[in-house]
Amino acid sequence: MKLLFVGDVMLGRMVNRALKELPPEYPWGDTLEIFRDADARFCNLECAISDRGAPWSPATKAFHFRSDAKNVEVLRRAAIDAVSLANNHILDFEEVALRDTLDILDRNRIHHAGAGRNALEAEAPAVFRIGGRTAALFAFSDNEPGWRASKRKPGIFYLPADPKDGEAKRFCRLVEKTKGKADLVVVSAHWGPNWGYEVPEEHVAFAHALVDSGADVVFGHSAHVFRAVEIYRHRPIFYSAGDFVDDYAVDAIERNDESFLFMVDVNGGRYAKVTLHPATIGEFQANLAEGARARSIAVKMQALCRAKNTSSSWRERARFLELTGTGTRKETGEKQKESNG
Repeated sequence: MKLLFVGDVMLGRMVNRALKELPPEYPWGDTLEIFRDADARFCNLECAISDRGAPWSPATKAFHFRSDAKNVEVLRRAAIDAVSLANNHILDFEEVALRDTLDILDRNRIHHAGAGRNALEAEAPAVFRIGGRTAALFAFSDNEPGWRASKRKPGIFYLPADPKDGEAKRFCRLVEKTKGKADLVVVSAHWGPNWGYEVPEEHVAFAHALVDSGADVVFGHSAHVFRAVEIYRHRPIFYSAGDFVDDYAVDAIERNDESFLFMVDVNGGRYAKVTLHPATIGEFQANLAEGARARSIAVKMQALCRAKNTSSSWRERARFLELTGTGTRKETGEKQKESNG
């Protein structure tokens, strides 16, 4: 079973304007060949999909992202199976646009998690089949606490990314319960600050707690740049997948126009292989990186991964980074201790 993850997909503003003339497959560029190789595809949808709504609190929020209702076809062209909606832009055009987004995704059979018409919907996992197996996708965000869904209020699944927090502990118990019914559990986390290659310590602790509770993949995003990948207890943790499709200005130091397609091969309930395909963003489109640019993006990720005890190999001909780490330093040390008697 091959699972594909890409980071923030923002189809609003200038991307939306471009899509009035360009075909719906345009934002994916030449990455569609990788999408087609997967059995299931996940992304964070960083905008509302709707033709309605007014900007939410324009006096206090600088950026508002919404894409025309017809642009759900962009997701369909990449055969996206499930999206995270728990982020700081899904309510940019208020509750009416959120409701439209939910309805449009449902009509197009695109599974979603992390936002809903009430707290029950927002916190519930999207449960669906991948081949003959049952998958469950949870999605939460520690951004925009004011958008938290309640019993009668639409909104997002807001959750502090702190394993010591009582709500976070409750969520871990829910992940554990869900893992008893599903073959695969993915937790999508829109967390932390927008910038910085370093992984916050609380993210590491919470990601470990989620895996300990039964999560098979932790799919992090929100930072505009990619961060390290850790293999913890034979499960991949993507601390930040970065941006994937957008119209953002590019930072010269923290290159938010560099990203990856993250492919996870699952076999027997554990990952068999994780491969990262370098990509770049330009002219509102993602494309596979080539030549020296691909190698430089991979080298940057390799350095970040080494800090998490994740080793890797760059496959020049195939142009992907293969992760070969199998656990944390703690696990490696325990194995070494056992082998020494």
